[in-house]
Amino acid sequence: MKWAAMKQAALNRSALGRDQSGGVLVEVSILLPMIITVIFGSVDLLYALYQWNAAAKAVEVGARIAAVSDPIAAGLNGLTNSVAMSLNAAGQPLAMPAFTVSCNGETATCTCAGTCTSLAANPYDAVAMNRLVFGRGSTDCGDATSYYATGMCDVLPSIKAANVIVVYQQSGLGYAGRPGGPQPTIVVSLQNMKFQFFFLSYLLGASVPMPPMTTTITAEDLCSGGGRGSCGS
Repeated sequence: MKWAAMKQAALNRSALGRDQSGGVLVEVSILLPMIITVIFGSVDLLYALYQWNAAAKAVEVGARIAAVSDPIAAGLNGLTNSVAMSLNAAGQPLAMPAFTVSCNGETATCTCAGTCTSLAANPYDAVAMNRLVFGRGSTDCGDATSYYATGMCDVLPSIKAANVIVVYQQSGLGYAGRPGGPQPTIVVSLQNMKFQFFFLSYLLGASVPMPPMTTTITAEDLCSGGGRGSCGS
């Protein structure tokens, strides 16, 4: 023990024992990875907030298009006419029936709960869904030249038709025989959306799901043809 203490004392008195020139390098090697992680993490966090905000705006755009376009459930805009041409047992026109039609882009199907007498045999209309996703007169993202032509994926490019759910629900508005079709409440929402990161995906090892985004609007004229006569009857 005495010999070891003497060797340590000699080392402390030597130049090697007093040399601290590499201390900064050691500190930097410890702190630099932490600093880089914080900087890159901040970039990804801000990008995630942008995606969240863009997704909220995208469903608003999709709902607005859905309110004035042919419904994804083909034939739904002819429901008021089919009801007007039907009579009850007393010979009086039937009231507008209650219905809820859900169209899922992932399964490319529309299902009806209630009375949907005018729906086609396979009511899912992919063209109508693409109108919401890509915008009016477009089949791609990022080519919108005005707000009128903007689709959901022009706002957030990661949105696909498979991410969109549209629900049409009888609101109590409108009347049998209304030329513009029924006036349902339309709910547009996103499903299975995930945040995209530049750097954190390598650290997290898994994608982070985006919270659901939903917007509700009342339909106006379920017709994309620019004239009532061009809509389905």
